Amino acid sequence: MSSAAASGGVNGAAFSAAANGGVRIHQSRGLPDFLQSVNLKYVKLGYHYLIKHLLTLCLIPLMAVIMVEASRMNPEDIHQLWLHLQYNLVVVITCSAFLVFGFTVYIMTRPTPVFLVDFSCYRPPASLQVKFHQFMEHSKLTGDFDDSSLEFQRKILERSGLGEETHVPEAMHHLPPRPSMAAAREEAEQVMFGALDNLFRNTGVKPKDVGILVVNCSLFNPTPSLSAMIVNKYKLRGNIRSYNLGGMGCSAGVIAVDLAKDMLQVHRNTYAVVVSTENITQNWYFGNKKSMLIPNCLFRVGGAAVLLSNKSKDRKRAKYQLVHVVRTHKGADDKAFRCVYQEQDDNGKTGVSLSKDLMAIAGGALKTNITTLGPLVLPISEQLLFFATLVSRKLFNSKVKPYIPDFRLAFEHFCIHAGGRAVIDELEKNLQLLPHHVEASRMTLHRFGNTSSSSIWYELAYTEAKGRMRRGNRVWQIAFGSGFKCNSAVWLALRNVKPSVNGPWEDCIDKYPVVVVA
Repeated sequence: MSSAAASGGVNGAAFSAAANGGVRIHQSRGLPDFLQSVNLKYVKLGYHYLIKHLLTLCLIPLMAVIMVEASRMNPEDIHQLWLHLQYNLVVVITCSAFLVFGFTVYIMTRPTPVFLVDFSCYRPPASLQVKFHQFMEHSKLTGDFDDSSLEFQRKILERSGLGEETHVPEAMHHLPPRPSMAAAREEAEQVMFGALDNLFRNTGVKPKDVGILVVNCSLFNPTPSLSAMIVNKYKLRGNIRSYNLGGMGCSAGVIAVDLAKDMLQVHRNTYAVVVSTENITQNWYFGNKKSMLIPNCLFRVGGAAVLLSNKSKDRKRAKYQLVHVVRTHKGADDKAFRCVYQEQDDNGKTGVSLSKDLMAIAGGALKTNITTLGPLVLPISEQLLFFATLVSRKLFNSKVKPYIPDFRLAFEHFCIHAGGRAVIDELEKNLQLLPHHVEASRMTLHRFGNTSSSSIWYELAYTEAKGRMRRGNRVWQIAFGSGFKCNSAVWLALRNVKPSVNGPWEDCIDKYPVVVVA
C-alpha cells in the first residue's frame, strides 16, 4: 500500500515545509498586497509571452533585412546566383547525401510512439457500498477494536474526504469478516476481469492480439500469479510477455506503464495491457495500533485496465500519447525505506505501519521528481526564472524565497493520486494549483475512496466524463508509493476525448462536483 495514500489522517505540515522550501503561503492579505499581486501577475504574463515568442520577434528584423537586400539586387545578380547553384553538382550531391543519411539515422533511432488506445475502470456493484455508520457499527461488532481505536477510526472517516458510496469487498460485509485466500482471489477476479471485459468490448481488440501484459498489485501475490489468472481467463497466446509487480505501493501504476512502454520499444506492432489494482480482503487490519488503522478507513475496492499500442495505425483512434515517465526512488535512505512498512504488531496481527516522517519524506520525493520533470515540460520562461532564483540563493543570499515553477503553464489537467485529503491539500497548495485542477482527485476520493494505483485512472475518467479533455491538452499523473517512491506520467491528448462506454462515472457524473465538508 502507498505511504502517501495511507496518510489521509496525518498532519501535512512537514510535507508543506519540504515541498515549499520551508515557506508557507499566507492566506490573508490586505488591499495593497492584492493590487501588487495583480500587477505582478500581468508582468509575469507579459514576461512569459515575450519569452515564448522571442524567436519569432528576433526573426522578424532578420527577415526584413533580407527582403530589403533582396530588393536591391538586380536581375543579372539573381541569374548568376542561380547558375552557380545549378552547376555545382558536388555541393548538391554532398548536401543530398548528408540529408538522406541524417533522415535515416533519425528514423532508425527515434523512440517508437506509445499510444493509449483506451482504458477502463472497474465500477463495483452497489451491494458492496459501505456507509460511515455501517463501517463503524461493523467495526464495533467484530470485537477486535477497543473504544480508543473505534473513536480514532471515526475521526479519520470524518476527515478523510470519502463519501458514503465507496466499496469494500464481500468478505468484509460478513460478521465476523471472512478473509481467506479464496475470497481474495474472488475479489481480484471481479475487479480485474470486470475492467478487462469492458476494455476489450469497447476497443474491439481480441485478447489473442495482446503481446505484453503487466499486472501490479502490491499486497496480494498468489501462486499462480495474477497475470497468470488473466492469461488463463482470456486464453492469451503462449508467447505473451507477462509481468507481475508486487509490493510497490500506490505508485506502481506508473511503474507498470513505464515497463510496458519499454517493452513496446523492443516488440514492434503489438498491444500491451496494463492492469492496476489492490486487494483488500486479506489485508484488513484487526488490531489496535493507530498507525495501522488508517488504511482500513481509506482503502476501497477498485482497479483499472489500460490498452497501449505501438501501431502507427492506432494513432487515429487512440486517446493519448505517452510523452514522459519520470520515476523517483528514495529507498536508499533508511527513513524513507521504513516510512511505510508491513509488519506485525505486538499481538502478532499484520498491518501496514506509517512513520511520523511520512509527509516530510513524501515532500522530499516530490521535490526530486518535479526537479527532474520540470526541464522536460516547463516552458523556457519558467526554467529561466527557476535557474535565476537558484543562482541567487547559492551565490548571494540563501534566504531568498525558492521559486516554485508554475506547472499550470505545462499542464491543463492534473491527476494527483487520491491517497488522502491531506496529500491533495498539500499538493494543491505547494504547486499553487487552483481548485478545479484538483477537482478530479477530490471527487475520486469522495466517490471511490483510495483505490491505490488505479486512482489516477478514475481521475482521468472523471475529466473525460466532464467533457474537459480537448485535443492538445497535457495530463500529469503523479502518484506516491512505499519504498519510498514518487512517479509521474505525462500524456498528450490526440483528440477531443469522450468518455468510454460503461465508464465508472457514467451513472453519477451529473451529481459532481460535490462540496466536501471539512
